[in-house]
Amino acid sequence: MTRLHRFLPFLLLLLLALPAKAQESYEALIPGLANGFGAQAETAEKLGALGDARAIPLLQALGEGRLFKTADGGLVVQEAGKAPPAGAEALRVNNRVRVAIRGALGRLQLVSPDPAERLAAADAVSRSRSAENIPALEAAFSKESDARVRARLGFALAASQLMAPDAAIKRRGIAYLGETSSQEARALLLEARNADASLAGEIDGAVASIEQRLAIRRLAETVFQGVSLGSVLLLAALGLAVTFGVMGVINMAHGEFVMLGAYATVMVQEFCRGIPWLAPWSLPIAVPVAFLLTAAIGAAMERGLIRHLYGRPLETLLLTFGFGMMLQQAVRLIFGAQNREVVSPSWMQGTLMLPGEIAVTQNRLWIIVFSLIVLLATFAAIRLTRFGLEMRAVVQNRRIASAMGIRTGRVDAMTFAFGSGIAGIAGVALSQIDNVSPNLGTGYIIDSFMVVVFGGVGSLAGTLVGAMTLGVVNKVLEPWAGAVLAKIFVLIAIMLFIQRRPKGLFALKGRAAE
Repeated sequence: MTRLHRFLPFLLLLLLALPAKAQESYEALIPGLANGFGAQAETAEKLGALGDARAIPLLQALGEGRLFKTADGGLVVQEAGKAPPAGAEALRVNNRVRVAIRGALGRLQLVSPDPAERLAAADAVSRSRSAENIPALEAAFSKESDARVRARLGFALAASQLMAPDAAIKRRGIAYLGETSSQEARALLLEARNADASLAGEIDGAVASIEQRLAIRRLAETVFQGVSLGSVLLLAALGLAVTFGVMGVINMAHGEFVMLGAYATVMVQEFCRGIPWLAPWSLPIAVPVAFLLTAAIGAAMERGLIRHLYGRPLETLLLTFGFGMMLQQAVRLIFGAQNREVVSPSWMQGTLMLPGEIAVTQNRLWIIVFSLIVLLATFAAIRLTRFGLEMRAVVQNRRIASAMGIRTGRVDAMTFAFGSGIAGIAGVALSQIDNVSPNLGTGYIIDSFMVVVFGGVGSLAGTLVGAMTLGVVNKVLEPWAGAVLAKIFVLIAIMLFIQRRPKGLFALKGRAAE
């Protein structure tokens, strides 16, 4: 008892000192960053273990050479674009300190208030894959509310659990990775299988589950790519469905009208660049401009040339082919032969992640929506307007329509202008995914004719079904046969189909079907 009384004051002092030691926090550790390399590395590690997010900008500045020591011994961070403080000395680091800083930042950023920093930290920790990271990751995972960061933290935690010596902890990591659908998780599991054969059965089951999800995801992405290609073919073929399907005119200049629509987009965007508030709306403004420009050229072409050749398909084909060559050369003389750039607006840029980790590009997604809007607008114009009524009357019986007072020549000009305008709108969309050059439309003219003939001459529903069918079939075959052989197979299949159904999927009556 006497001895206890003798040491009691020392024990009390020790107990009082313990909280102070535990609270050797941010303020107490910071001066260590200004000492030698060993002290810097030790201080960085302590700051990382401390878990105080205030140390993040300080450690980042130290690693980037932006941390200065002032004459009075204080530390100052150099702000971007500003000169360092007068009389201050830049703190240097070596490789050991850089490694300590990276490790500390990885642990500190897990609790950063910025979701982007937490996501970057989770990525960094997932690459390190150490069992020592498990406690910090579990604490961060339990508190995380952001879905994207939480998913990445879960992956990093599972990757670290695979490195644990305890089999039960490894099984938790295997189970989590088995519920994902990423190639990275599959590679980690296969690596763990080679390192530890005792869990091979569980790992094989998790890998099989991942491969099944990956197959479904690949199928979904292939279908999306096929629908995306189909929407492009739909836009390119809609105008041809009017001029060729309704009027019976084989317009070989159709691809050049698509090209003119793309160059109209270039001109509108260059004009809008000088008006800042108008620049984000350059693409929507280009749609009516391209339609009116190509419709006017189409009307002039029909009135000046084509109307003299109705009923003579070979001469019409040669005439429109020559006119298309003239348009190409005119564009080369005005704009040059080099590609022109069309910048997509911000709302069309980037990639959108759908459920199941299916990645779709936003510009393609917008083109799919745009093609359906154009299809509905075309259908409404043909079915719900006086122009559409007169056009259908002329198609069904030109003589009776003329006897009823319909100006058939005017209807022909408006119909051809309408189809040419739709081709110009297609050029606006294609400028977002293809190079704008004088040869832009050449690659789409054959595909457009294939869509119209396969779907049924003059049928908008047939054009939609034909475009989507050809787009999906092309994309399904490409991984197996390559792009060229896939297109050849589709062409042969259409030839065989036309032998059985010469009028296509949806046959219509009228002048084009006679």
